[in-house]
Amino acid sequence: MTQDDSNIIPFEQPNSSSRFPTSPMKSALVDQAAEIITDPQVLINIVSQRVRQLNSGRSPLIDTLPSMGAADIALTEIIEGKIKLSDDQPGEDD
Repeated sequence: MTQDDSNIIPFEQPNSSSRFPTSPMKSALVDQAAEIITDPQVLINIVSQRVRQLNSGRSPLIDTLPSMGAADIALTEIIEGKIKLSDDQPGEDD
């Protein structure tokens, strides 16, 4: 059975206007951040939101290296305590 090349759609990455490189995040940073924010869904949501902020022009809260991508910056901010979960969760009664 041969593959019909006319059905293949090439995957193209959109050009990023971010000032941060688009390298994959470092797994060691993910492991360290997961020790601080133990719920994986919450960690993903926080990192995603912070990456969007960084890519839209917000300044990093840490000193960065040229090799750090936005996700690495967000994870490092969590590890260094620059980003924390709020104790007050919406809908909770005291």
